[in-house]
Amino acid sequence: MTATNASTFRVGLIQMRSGLDPAFNLTTALALIEEAKRAGADYVLTPEMTNILALKRDQLFAKIVAEEQDSTLASLREVARKLSIFIHIGSLAIKVSPDKAANRSLLIDRKGEVIARYDKIHMFDVDLAGGESYRESNNYRPGELAVIADLPWGRLGLTVCYDLRFPALYRALAEAGASFLAIPSAFTRQTGEAHWHVLQRARAIENGCFVFAAAQGGKHENGRETFGHSLVVDPWGRIIAEGGTDPGVLIAEVDPAAVAAARGRIPSLNHGRRFELVEPMAEPTYLHVVPEPL
Repeated sequence: MTATNASTFRVGLIQMRSGLDPAFNLTTALALIEEAKRAGADYVLTPEMTNILALKRDQLFAKIVAEEQDSTLASLREVARKLSIFIHIGSLAIKVSPDKAANRSLLIDRKGEVIARYDKIHMFDVDLAGGESYRESNNYRPGELAVIADLPWGRLGLTVCYDLRFPALYRALAEAGASFLAIPSAFTRQTGEAHWHVLQRARAIENGCFVFAAAQGGKHENGRETFGHSLVVDPWGRIIAEGGTDPGVLIAEVDPAAVAAARGRIPSLNHGRRFELVEPMAEPTYLHVVPEPL
């Protein structure tokens, strides 16, 4: 299918506070998606870890299943068909082997068909101030492929959360024709306060793309605190919609023509150059000449 940038459309971002019970999280997501539809949303994005937010391995693997058995995916496919909207599940924890899960984003079309899958590439393995520590790679298998998909209004690049800190991924998506970048997240409060807004705006500005960032927000059942502040950023870096920290729906009107306008003003996608990195040259040497006495 060839995407066209023919008209505006309405984006709905779902902000959640997922806990340890996938059924409860699904009920919350369904209510918010229905609310977004009533507000006129054509494309709805949920946050990272829509089905479960669990840090402990035993809690995670006691609840997750393979993709074909996941009730959240099955229910949201049916809702997309019933409401005739695109539903982009920011990510689900999906069991892919006895000891590993995938942090998987899935795009569902208006007929309820899954038209794109993306497994989060970059694993959040960090030690933050105050003893806050995460090792996503202990439970999750990283993806290896960047993914784009065509929507009726333009091409969408699929990413998840920590990917945000790796700009080369977003440049590759933009060079492949992406006009929109999805960055569903469960940013920690600590890193979100420091970097969330500036990183989202940077990815929009440097690629001339809209950014859609649905987020988890607030104090979760497992004790983790996420930053919230779901964002829609336009290709000039302006925040056109922002949420708070509580669950809810964020709606924004998106004009794909703004992508061409921003890129026309700053055509940096056309100016990129390949270059070779070399070691610094040695300090130049000079011949010291002593003048002869007169």
